[in-house]
Amino acid sequence: MDAALAARERRHVEVRGIVQGVGFRPFVYRLARELELDGWVRNDGAGVTIEVEGEDGGIAEFVRRVRDDAPPLARVDRVLSTGCAASAARGFAIVETGGGRAATAIGPDSAVCADCIAEMLDPVDRRWRYPFVNCTNCGPRFTITRALPYDRASTSMARFAMCPACSAEYAVPSNRRFHAEPNACPACGPQLTLLDGAGRPLAGVDPIAATLGRVLAGEIVAIKGLGGFHLVCDARNAAAVARLRERKAREEKPFAVMVANVPSLASLAEAGPVEAQWLQSVERPIVLLRKTAAADAQLPGIAPGLAWLGALLPYTPLQLLLFHEAAGRPAGTAWLQHAQPLVLVTTSANPGGEPLVVGNEEAVARLAGIADAFLVHDRSIVQRCDDSVLRAVPGDAARGFQFVRRARGWTPRAIRLAASGAPVLAIGGHFKSTVCVTRDDEAFVSQHVGDLDNAPTCRALDEAVAHLTAILQVEPAVIAHDLHPDFYSTRLAARLVERHGARLHAVQHHHAHVAAVLAEHGVRGPVLGLAMDGVGLGSDGSAWGGELLRVDGASFARLGRLRPLRLPGGDRAAREPWRMASAGLALLGRAHEVPRRFADEPAAATVAAMLERGLHAPETSSLGRWFDAASGLLGVQRRMAFEGQAAMRLEGLAERHGAVAPDRTLYRIAPTNELDLAPLLARLADGLDVAFGAALFHATLAEAIAEWTASAAQREGLVAVACGGGCFLNALLARTLGRALHARGIAMLQARAVPPNDGGIALGQAWVALQAQVAN
Repeated sequence: MDAALAARERRHVEVRGIVQGVGFRPFVYRLARELELDGWVRNDGAGVTIEVEGEDGGIAEFVRRVRDDAPPLARVDRVLSTGCAASAARGFAIVETGGGRAATAIGPDSAVCADCIAEMLDPVDRRWRYPFVNCTNCGPRFTITRALPYDRASTSMARFAMCPACSAEYAVPSNRRFHAEPNACPACGPQLTLLDGAGRPLAGVDPIAATLGRVLAGEIVAIKGLGGFHLVCDARNAAAVARLRERKAREEKPFAVMVANVPSLASLAEAGPVEAQWLQSVERPIVLLRKTAAADAQLPGIAPGLAWLGALLPYTPLQLLLFHEAAGRPAGTAWLQHAQPLVLVTTSANPGGEPLVVGNEEAVARLAGIADAFLVHDRSIVQRCDDSVLRAVPGDAARGFQFVRRARGWTPRAIRLAASGAPVLAIGGHFKSTVCVTRDDEAFVSQHVGDLDNAPTCRALDEAVAHLTAILQVEPAVIAHDLHPDFYSTRLAARLVERHGARLHAVQHHHAHVAAVLAEHGVRGPVLGLAMDGVGLGSDGSAWGGELLRVDGASFARLGRLRPLRLPGGDRAAREPWRMASAGLALLGRAHEVPRRFADEPAAATVAAMLERGLHAPETSSLGRWFDAASGLLGVQRRMAFEGQAAMRLEGLAERHGAVAPDRTLYRIAPTNELDLAPLLARLADGLDVAFGAALFHATLAEAIAEWTASAAQREGLVAVACGGGCFLNALLARTLGRALHARGIAMLQARAVPPNDGGIALGQAWVALQAQVAN
């Protein structure tokens, strides 16, 4: 053997994680050239595979920098390096994609980067005002990808042949578009078209300028984005906002607004350093911000009666170009450092609670009568994906935020688990539906699908299951689902079991809530669990929702519950807080007060009779219903236009009032470990100031739950409690409870990787099913 060849070392390097569609191969290419190493790099089903050859020191440096200096959108989970036979070949190349079982994942969609913005806003650049500019550091990924490995042929960009200029960028290693699969320009890429309300193209107009003109004139325009359409109008135009509410049948639910930059929010909402960080992140979520005193006057009808405003910044070139047009088409990016007056309602285009609209013809058909015009383009959306929504949590060193909805920017980013096993497909519940697929020690949670109340959303769930399992190349061995037999998700699980020859695993709803928290925190041993939400089917067949559990892997025990309230009229009571207030009065032996207190409610006497006789009034231990009862007694909200409205308004009132001391005489813990809040309702029923009553309710509730939990912790010999369920989206409750538990020496584990509400149920189901494999 040649002596020089023998002195060289060659290594086979496998990189696992999010390493496709993020410029990883170009990064490896440039790194190898810089270190004067030979070999090749390619995508394959497992991630990125490299063979690299050279001096030992250079190879060690190469492996270190592959792990530590990856591109900004990459996530390197593992770097596996083994020796292999040396080669006489010289040079380094990107070679043809390999096959194999998928063990990687496509990255999430990300916001347009600063370099692409600079090009788009440079009048002499060939991409001046081009609304589909992107590079390896930004742009669409998940929503345009049909399959792995991530190559242009596997995306909806396959139909756009690159022009010579774009091809040259794609082929030159020093260019940031080297192997950027969605690369395009005005000469060869997707194009915009503005359609009128009937779907007819409007010829001879600049689509961006004409769209902005229509919005400023008070019209509603459906605009195609990354994962679906948005309905857009001028947020400062009260008449336009009111029309959008009427047309979308969205009476009071808040709208999100888009502004050009953080300074543009100054008069509307409080955006501290943590909020600003997330607003400007590559994920670009909707961030819930505390409204200023002037917000409602400036944005009439946007978030009526609430303390919070959902805001986001532009994340697509097209969105940014609307603000650029409003600013007068300035050259360069300096204008983006200053506040801009334009504020746009940017709400999901999904009529009647149905899934997001994604296709051009679909938009014209489904949004007829809602949108006055349609700004469309000819790049297909492969997978619908809504905007993520989060609330910043200052002081949380681990993550700094809590999801309300997890979707664009995070899907399908993996959650690392503390256990692995045969693949699990978890179908979730009924509300805020998501699905989860496990592969080895990773969990992939789908984008938010929605409530399974209609056939289109059920079909969207089917599509999400098919797409996620296909893109991950997973054949599930276990399919997990909720206990409720009437959920569409439960019926889907049964069908999928037959199709895949898998095992079925039912998971109780509140066990899944707690398990989702344990999954992300890597907790496998016994722990206390607080599951607080609106409703879920208990293992005894009753309606649960305020549960103290002991969870140990795949099993759980119910240690305690909130004292049950009746639901006069069944599910209707969950939408009408005055009925829950009546239930609270009945619990106090004061049902006779209902007809007088709610004299303007035609059904008041009937409800009182239901409660006195126990007819058509099933019981529930739900904390959500206790919030409704408090809201109804304080006169905050008689009826809800959307889920959680009463509790959200109650929280806002309490926040505005400020802290009050808890009253420990207003709750009782029974020998059966039942937490009774009836005395607290009695206090609220006695004509308190509304804001003070809201603050007292929150403070006393948190103290009561903390004492209840601490007593159980002492009996069980446990020192941590995992808190799941939609009630933990209440920031005031979570914050106050956390302090009260900490003072008692108990660690509070909360959901951060997924929402604490039903959007996290699928992850919890998957974790329980994995734990069951270990137990068996």
